[in-house]
Amino acid sequence: MMSTPVIELSGVSRRYQEGPAALDQVSLTVRAGESVAIVGPSGSGKSTMLNLIAGLDRPSAGTVTVDGTRVDALSEAGSARFRRAKIGMVFQFFNLLDDLTVADNVMLPAEMAGTGRGAARRRAGELLAALGIERHARAYPGRLSGGERQRVAVARSLMNRPPLLLADEPTGALDSASGEDVKALLNELHADGQTIVTVTHDLTLAQACATRTVTIADGRIAADVRTEAVR
Repeated sequence: MMSTPVIELSGVSRRYQEGPAALDQVSLTVRAGESVAIVGPSGSGKSTMLNLIAGLDRPSAGTVTVDGTRVDALSEAGSARFRRAKIGMVFQFFNLLDDLTVADNVMLPAEMAGTGRGAARRRAGELLAALGIERHARAYPGRLSGGERQRVAVARSLMNRPPLLLADEPTGALDSASGEDVKALLNELHADGQTIVTVTHDLTLAQACATRTVTIADGRIAADVRTEAVR
């Protein structure tokens, strides 16, 4: 039996004023439990696709459905609420708040969603322990290594138990050792059943973490290949 679709893109195009489309008639389905890498060179359209899935941008044509919701039809405020509840996002440069402790950074999405501080603190403690960084709960991000900061960012992204994790070049700002650490973490999350979409130009990251690789070229899907991640 096929698992439930978490992402459904149907005939999606995105144009910015004049010129070629950033995405051109793209259709893609990602099912629950998949780990998908979207790869391609700069300007290929992969970041545009990520922004459309996250509701950070709207298609010029077509529909974008995530966890059963038409995100392209949401208002700006509705998109923000939807992201808080349904999508965890991990960025290349972590996007942590330097004036908050690690624990407070992780708790932030839950508090913004209306979760009580006590419940948020308990959930943050569970995540930090699961990711092996509970000893840094009271530290500030600037005191941590790149790999540790990315683990904090992943903990924050999982705070509200989202069905979908989006990772945008998650190893792009890391040294090789920290990058290996993050690759292992993504594999652990996928093994636990998390649906993950990773956007990257790094084919070694795709090979290490994804069981399906979608190649974007000139705004279109050039290849969609199922593989076994090389761990």
